[in-house]
Amino acid sequence: MLHLTKRSTILLAAALLAALAGCGTSSDRATDSSTKGAAPPGVTKKKPATPPGLPGMPPVLDPKDIYSANRPGNLSPVVKGFPSRVYVPNTNSNTVSVIDPATYKVVETIPVGIQPQHVVPSWDLKTLWVNNNRGHTLTPIDPATGVAGKPVEVHDPYNLYFTPNGKHAIVMASLDRELVFRDPHTMDRVHTEPVSCYGVNHADFSADGKYFIVSCEFSGELLKVDTEKMKVIGQQKLPFEGAMPQDVKISPDGKTFYIADMMAHGMWVLDGEKFTEPKLLPTGKGCHGLYISRDSKEMYVPNRGEGSISVFDFAQNKLAKKWWLPDGGSPDMGGVSSDGKVLWLSGRYDSEVYAIDTTTGKQLARIPVGGGPHGLAVYPQPGRYSLGHTGVFR
Repeated sequence: MLHLTKRSTILLAAALLAALAGCGTSSDRATDSSTKGAAPPGVTKKKPATPPGLPGMPPVLDPKDIYSANRPGNLSPVVKGFPSRVYVPNTNSNTVSVIDPATYKVVETIPVGIQPQHVVPSWDLKTLWVNNNRGHTLTPIDPATGVAGKPVEVHDPYNLYFTPNGKHAIVMASLDRELVFRDPHTMDRVHTEPVSCYGVNHADFSADGKYFIVSCEFSGELLKVDTEKMKVIGQQKLPFEGAMPQDVKISPDGKTFYIADMMAHGMWVLDGEKFTEPKLLPTGKGCHGLYISRDSKEMYVPNRGEGSISVFDFAQNKLAKKWWLPDGGSPDMGGVSSDGKVLWLSGRYDSEVYAIDTTTGKQLARIPVGGGPHGLAVYPQPGRYSLGHTGVFR
């Protein structure tokens, strides 16, 4: 039997510890180095709530509701001094009617370029851009004063959007068959993406801002576009003969895109990530615009061909009710008031604007404006930044 002294016992223990420390292989040590900061063994590291967004994009405040910044009264410091107004582009009159929502009266009529289609808030919320489609210009309006500035030459500006990071403006050049990425301030051309579909007009961005879905009105198609690469990465024909897609809107949870179709008389329901064939949800004749309520629970869907507004309930995933204009009309495009109590819509074929109570669906006012009122903007509205169109805020 081997007898160990106290000193030899200590030396033997030290040797054993050294041997154990050296048992790991070089690959083990490499793994340890490459996983620095990883969760301890047996513990699952929590994944981010949302995937990393488009570089430079303001972070999503609530992954469960991308419209959480749009609550009543949640105005950016940039717009808090702006008077509350409704700006109505009159396509046939080449003017913008300015309505005071407190009195339901037109307080000013601003001459602009030829065939104004939409009034679009800029990404930084400081400017309203009037899209003079056939005049090939954008007219800037200062929302603090209501004064129009010098028009900027931009070819075929049917509609206008802004990337979620504010890096580019995107002109929907409908007849040119182009998506034109421009400097958001000077509107200088940065990149032109030709498209094979006809009539690009409306769009909305994914929750992470990495791609957007575009409707092609005259060829009944949809595009999927990589925001950062500025490239079309998907294209499909809608499964309806004579389809004419219009407005595009993403759901509050960021999982589903809805596309209004005025000839299919309903909304296409699309998985934007998979970009598989969408399903049609009938709403009413001439389905055209899509607007989210201030609490993100409902979406208002004006049916231009029948004078009604369908109301879609996100939680129930179905149409919950339908409001009818008492004297008929052609509810087209617009927006929701800052407090969420009034839905404002242009009457495209009736030279008028409708104010509708969002609680009862009752018509509050019917206001005469110029000829062919189209993409009106309610301004200011809550939100941190604008993605364009008539006011898509996040």
